[in-house]
Amino acid sequence: MIVQGAVAPEFTLPRDGGGTVSLAALRPKKVVLYFYPKDDTPGCTLEAIDFTRLAADFAAADTVVIGLSKDSVRAHEKFCKKHGLGVILASDEQGTTCEDYGTWLEKSMYGRTYMGIERTTFLIDGSGRVARVWNKVKVDGHAAEVLAAALAL
Repeated sequence: MIVQGAVAPEFTLPRDGGGTVSLAALRPKKVVLYFYPKDDTPGCTLEAIDFTRLAADFAAADTVVIGLSKDSVRAHEKFCKKHGLGVILASDEQGTTCEDYGTWLEKSMYGRTYMGIERTTFLIDGSGRVARVWNKVKVDGHAAEVLAAALAL
């Protein structure tokens, strides 16, 4: 798991709307990188809507918000269109970035164990260092808490 103060692992991934998104290309902006399990599921939808609702505030704080899952770009585009999302959604189908950030973990539900993305958010400062980490995120109020941290940087 990546910890506060560490250099954030670089990535370049395909994104919704075409093209790619790269951590290095966003410097010196701050980046909120939130990992979520799956497009169009209840918690992931609420989280994406909350980040979208605060998108103008994040932009005013010179902060780019990127949601990342292993879903395909096509799935991301469908998810964005269905819910009117206004944040970048990056596709990590191979799981390399999830592994680099330590969010691809063994999970369990109803006595069954499986591999999946643990809902985790990283706030990366303008120099590429991790300023804050939220593990095992609870969606309610999370986007506002991340915005407050971005404003404080």
